[in-house]
Amino acid sequence: MEYAQVLRAEPVYQTLRATSMVERCEATTPVLSEQEERRGLARVVGAVKDVLRSEGDAVQEVDRSAGGDCRMVPIEREFRRPIAFDVDYVHKGVKYRSRLPYDPGNRLRVRVTVTPIVTPADAR
Repeated sequence: MEYAQVLRAEPVYQTLRATSMVERCEATTPVLSEQEERRGLARVVGAVKDVLRSEGDAVQEVDRSAGGDCRMVPIEREFRRPIAFDVDYVHKGVKYRSRLPYDPGNRLRVRVTVTPIVTPADAR
């Protein structure tokens, strides 16, 4: 056994997606827009904000006890977790790359084996 110098250990991630159902309640009366309350410069700034907002119509979320319209809505979540590490390392001047199940740190233990090469001309 010998040690090799680790140059880089980059994590390899697995992406998991999970969908869960969440109850969302909306007000039964439409939400009044702030357009009537705006005057002067505030009206211009508010109009720009409304155009840039990607949500579309404003919906006010309320508590179930407030008498809102409730329904189940799917919520998708994404999780990333490291499952392996791509490790670049140097042993006796030669660079190698391996995928390991853990981060080896600064040094990596390597197994060194020596086997003879036998060619037909050498066989007697």
